Amino acid sequence: MIRHPFHDVAIVGVHNTAQAKVLADHDSRSIALEAAHGAIGDAGLTPMDIDGVVGNLGNDFLYQHRIGPVWRSLSALGIPAVLEGAMAIACGLATTVLITTGEAGSYREHTATAPWTRPTNEFVAPYGMFTAAEFALMARRHMHLYGTTPESMAHVAAVIRNNGHANPQAVFSGRGPFTAADVLASRMIADPFHLLDCAMTSEGGAAIVLTNMERASDCAKAPVRILGGGTDHFGPAYQHPPVWEMGGRKRPDLIAGTVGRRAAENAFAMAGLGPSDVDVCEFYDPFSFEIIRQFEAFGFCGTGEGGDFVLSGVIEPGGRFPVTTDGGTMSFSHGGAAVQLFQRVIRGVQQLRGECLSMQVPDAHVALCTGGGSGALFTDVLLLGSELP
Repeated sequence: MIRHPFHDVAIVGVHNTAQAKVLADHDSRSIALEAAHGAIGDAGLTPMDIDGVVGNLGNDFLYQHRIGPVWRSLSALGIPAVLEGAMAIACGLATTVLITTGEAGSYREHTATAPWTRPTNEFVAPYGMFTAAEFALMARRHMHLYGTTPESMAHVAAVIRNNGHANPQAVFSGRGPFTAADVLASRMIADPFHLLDCAMTSEGGAAIVLTNMERASDCAKAPVRILGGGTDHFGPAYQHPPVWEMGGRKRPDLIAGTVGRRAAENAFAMAGLGPSDVDVCEFYDPFSFEIIRQFEAFGFCGTGEGGDFVLSGVIEPGGRFPVTTDGGTMSFSHGGAAVQLFQRVIRGVQQLRGECLSMQVPDAHVALCTGGGSGALFTDVLLLGSELP
């Protein structure tokens, strides 16, 4: 059996706060604290058990509870924060790490582009090169190269939005059901993306607790093991127009269009597993095309085959690779730059515990969770398991 230091680290607590378009009674600090308490309680621990925190709001949790000194990292983003916490535990810098974040009250212009995707850069802002347009460029290139159709993207969007429609905790719960035709009939945002191909904006909090396997045996819930992970980046997000073929100097197929491929290969190698071993795909869904792209990049299907792959039924409830089971950023929540990148991990943990309120995948043992996308020039990957392979 392949062994890796991550295999001695487990996620033992997770929590999503209420998610909503507006959380009028909260600010980012209060919603992050609520998330932290929820995750610690889910693990059956107390704040005094925490000896490591990740993120600036995790640092605030430390101060509010007077539990220092602890190990600290200011990493702010989802899967990299989890990997950094796991590395701290594996290296003996901490035994029990809290990662918590939230966003509320800081941004209420929800009819406009989200603030974390609105940079003022000379090659972006003057040309309207904001998030939807950046991701649309990547989708258009794939359509040109491989004949990918708007219908395949619309099918992805309909599946994910219907998962959220059935989820009582989703911001857009009960808004469906949707068909691909409904997606294609919604107004155009950035060709080929229609409104229903795109993520929303909202508010909420999320938190995760990690610990070593020795302590995990005393926690309230069955531990979910970190089997592997990795991050792929091609440069700063939302500052430069993305180019599909950018890169390829280290390996011809490792380009911005396949960002996440190396990270996924590394994650699978750490676990001694492959795509066929995955039971549930908690993929990040900023735009519908990204799901197609990720299946190709991660080796679930061949290059250019992603459109037909998703249309074959494999991503639907009951399919071989159910995708983004809570409704994702299209329907569950899109609560801030840091929060949104934790949601896939939390849902992956709940799937492997058998605790999802809706769209629970029967007998799920391996979950592949992701964050980011080609339009932002990065993709992060985390492989979770209910047990070691």
